[in-house]
Amino acid sequence: MSRIGKKPVEMPAGVSAAVSGQTIEVKGPKGTRSFTATDDVTLSVDGQTVTVEPRGKSKRARQQWGMSRTQVQNLVTGVTDGFKKELEISGVGYRAQMQGNTLKLSLGYSHDVNFEVPEGVTVTAAKPTEITVEGTDQQLVGQVAANIREWRKPEPYKGKGIKYKDEYVFRKEGKKK
Repeated sequence: MSRIGKKPVEMPAGVSAAVSGQTIEVKGPKGTRSFTATDDVTLSVDGQTVTVEPRGKSKRARQQWGMSRTQVQNLVTGVTDGFKKELEISGVGYRAQMQGNTLKLSLGYSHDVNFEVPEGVTVTAAKPTEITVEGTDQQLVGQVAANIREWRKPEPYKGKGIKYKDEYVFRKEGKKK
């Protein structure tokens, strides 16, 4: 029995869900999101709760049960609160600023990096050393944050680079004479 899959997904006030076949569509204050489940699970809406049940006792059905329930929960969280990733830039001369729909990064290269922000995600640079990525799709928010971080990962000697706000950078000791 899946401990995650057994729990029904509660809908907060102002959020509605509709199931058609294997697709669930969730509408809320921040927009509309949908998810298509595999044929191994059954989705059903009962008032303000969504339940996910496995079809059969196969290993794949049990795997999809918990995963599908988590995906539905992420839809509800996305249309109510949204998802957010915060990045910090550390290093002399390293900074970021928004110019329209482009994030301009100065990361010690011979040129500035221009990162085009995809549709469905908002990126803000309140300070030159802080970047916030927000959106309703958890996967897209995480991927955009990872793509920004990829330009200059934090290095272990001085800690320079782009890191997540809650990330710990393991520091190494430098050379000794």
